[in-house]
Amino acid sequence: MSTSFLPSTSFATQRRTSQKLGNPITAGPLDPCITPASNPRPIFQFLAFGLIIFLALLQLLPATHFRDPFDPFRNWAPLHSNPSSPLRELRDARNADGGGDDGMVHVVSWMDCLDLRALAVLANSTLSSSSNPDLVFFHFFIPGGNEDKLSFYKLKVLFPHSNLEIHGQEQVKEIMRTVFSGGQYAEPSYEEIVPFIIPTVHNFLRKFIYVSAKVIMKARVEELIGVDMNNYAIATAEDCSQILKNYVNLDVLHAIQRSASKAWVSETPYAKDSCLPDFSVLVINARKLEKDFAEIILWWSKALNLRERASKRNLAVALALYNSYLKLSSSWLVKDFSSSQVNNSMIIHYDGPKTSCKESINGTASEYSHGAVWTQYLPSTSDRILGS
Repeated sequence: MSTSFLPSTSFATQRRTSQKLGNPITAGPLDPCITPASNPRPIFQFLAFGLIIFLALLQLLPATHFRDPFDPFRNWAPLHSNPSSPLRELRDARNADGGGDDGMVHVVSWMDCLDLRALAVLANSTLSSSSNPDLVFFHFFIPGGNEDKLSFYKLKVLFPHSNLEIHGQEQVKEIMRTVFSGGQYAEPSYEEIVPFIIPTVHNFLRKFIYVSAKVIMKARVEELIGVDMNNYAIATAEDCSQILKNYVNLDVLHAIQRSASKAWVSETPYAKDSCLPDFSVLVINARKLEKDFAEIILWWSKALNLRERASKRNLAVALALYNSYLKLSSSWLVKDFSSSQVNNSMIIHYDGPKTSCKESINGTASEYSHGAVWTQYLPSTSDRILGS
């Protein structure tokens, strides 16, 4: 047993002796599993140094994008984006006149007789034409209002990701009944005057776009929010197929203009060839809107002795707005679906089946002649959801 340790003892003694004598011991071969570190090539060192310099220089360049603080979705937007950018328009509109406080595009519509197909076409055409449909918020004023849950659910099934609310009409109608309680003068239709009364009932609508329920929107509705309205409360396009002289006795109108000292009466004679405003699409800044607008309409009805409506257009409303609104481009004028310019029009009249109030209760539609443009904007599942 003792002989098995002799070689080891002899080798250890020899190594200690060699160390004492100063003789170096040659190292054995490296473990093949250990790879010695290689020296980096000069070219890679140069590239790494250049990359560091490049990244440092990038910090000196001006910023090109930012997170828009008025965009609820916090998307990146170009710092110097096109002025027609919807996000820039929303931001500029808010800074200019206090509108669009929540960054949404509020679209308001009123419907005397419930027609869900027409509302579906309006909503779908608006959303499909918008570059930012998530920013569009619909407020539909329908006869049943908040109590009509079924209509609300049907629309939400058709547009599950849309921002949509249903409102009642009674409060707005009550204000109209109070103002025109005498019954001696022609009342404007609801669609002519409700855009100006709605913000007095719903204060959260500070700036909004009123759109007739019977139109097809082929334009980007958010472009209207970016319109610089200056000190105007209302913006709309003019319909030059409707001329002032065709609706009023100019001698009577000029006599009123000379004798009446009211803020809403023009200081200069009324132009006989003035185009009348179109009430189908309006941009309204409620903060600058006259609070007694309905009373102004009543005053004009009395001054002109408008006891009956001579036409579908109420002249008192047009005179109440005379020279008091921003004139939008004619491209925002609603065209008839039979017009030769329909393909180039931004907004056209709804060309689907017409529904009267009596028929809306029965859930049927009249078979008047109509076009086919509306079918392009009716969701494919609408017949099953809304009913035929």
